[in-house]
Amino acid sequence: MTVSRSCRWQNSFRVRGSLAALAGLACQPALAADVMDTLQVHGFISQAWLISDDNDFFGPSSESGGSYQYTELGANLSFRPHPDVLVAAQVLSRRTGGGASDLQPVLDHGVIDYEWLSNNERRLGVQLGRFKNPFGFYNQTRDVAFTRPSILLPQSIYFERTRSLALASDGLSIYGEEYLDSGTLRLQAGVGNPQADRDLDDALGLGGRPGSFDGETSYIGQLLYEHEAGHVTAALSAADVEADYRNGDPGPGNGTFHFQPWVLSLQYTDELWSLTAEYALRRIALEGFSDPRGNFDINGESWYLQYTRRFQDDWQWLLRYDVLTNDRDDPSGTRFETAGAGPAYTRYAKDLTTGIQWRLHPQVLLAAEYHAIEGTGWLPASDSDASPEKYWNLFLMQASFRF
Repeated sequence: MTVSRSCRWQNSFRVRGSLAALAGLACQPALAADVMDTLQVHGFISQAWLISDDNDFFGPSSESGGSYQYTELGANLSFRPHPDVLVAAQVLSRRTGGGASDLQPVLDHGVIDYEWLSNNERRLGVQLGRFKNPFGFYNQTRDVAFTRPSILLPQSIYFERTRSLALASDGLSIYGEEYLDSGTLRLQAGVGNPQADRDLDDALGLGGRPGSFDGETSYIGQLLYEHEAGHVTAALSAADVEADYRNGDPGPGNGTFHFQPWVLSLQYTDELWSLTAEYALRRIALEGFSDPRGNFDINGESWYLQYTRRFQDDWQWLLRYDVLTNDRDDPSGTRFETAGAGPAYTRYAKDLTTGIQWRLHPQVLLAAEYHAIEGTGWLPASDSDASPEKYWNLFLMQASFRF
């Protein structure tokens, strides 16, 4: 049987940014007359234990015994009603602190993917529905433990603090690939309404107020190049995201949130090791509130450098340094503290991480990692207390299973 160029792409592009990877698709031709033969159903479950000396993260991690309130459950399916059409969806249940009732399933992504051109030179297609945002190297597969280099992704880029906003959008996405002699050039661009859940309200200090944010028409795109079958990968991601805050009376009134990030991603992969770096500039603004104290316009900066080493076929070790600055004009948070807005160290975070993964079985992954952290700039608002500590340590262990 001849394997199509699109199937070869699925192998070379690895798990990053591929809905096919999320759905666990097999590279085989589909016959419209027998759709059920193309049906694929897969899933995963991950459970973690966390303990910290100070500052709770994903539940009461600083208390005796730590926290077991980090759980991920997912189920996905896909089928091809036509050789050029893929229908794929994933339902996700996720608890990051709180009780078991927080494991309410939501639609993680769900698209109709029409590939209208595929040959030896290029591939073009369009997705309609809830598509995963092409953002950095890991955003499109961030909830599947088997596709992450660590239990926690670099929090300076892949925020848990405002996860919903970056995760997915409801709208239209187009993608294209050009197969060059030296590698593959891939472009994905989308327009749609982002998700804006309560985590955005909390992160902006509006949790518990009468209003809430709703995602408005936004734009996102990524240009990615893989050289020599992925030995060198480079990507540039950009977005213009908007969400409106409405029905905030009595209280802050109505306003608009703007998020405009640029992310440069680089990775070199050798047989036994990889070196990855990502750098982000992001504009964050709130405007339109009747109380001027609720409005701001700042530029943040983030970067990390990560080294992974593979050994004994089933093991991987990681070392990473991750830096977040909420305001480039006030990187140490000194002016923020002087203004009486809070401790300076809540405006940045520096995280030194080391971890290890063991693929006990193709379907079973065990992982452990340690974080030595200065600052609380990426600590989710739901986990923050009135007096967070500047220096803190976090240890995690996680077991994951997929089928």
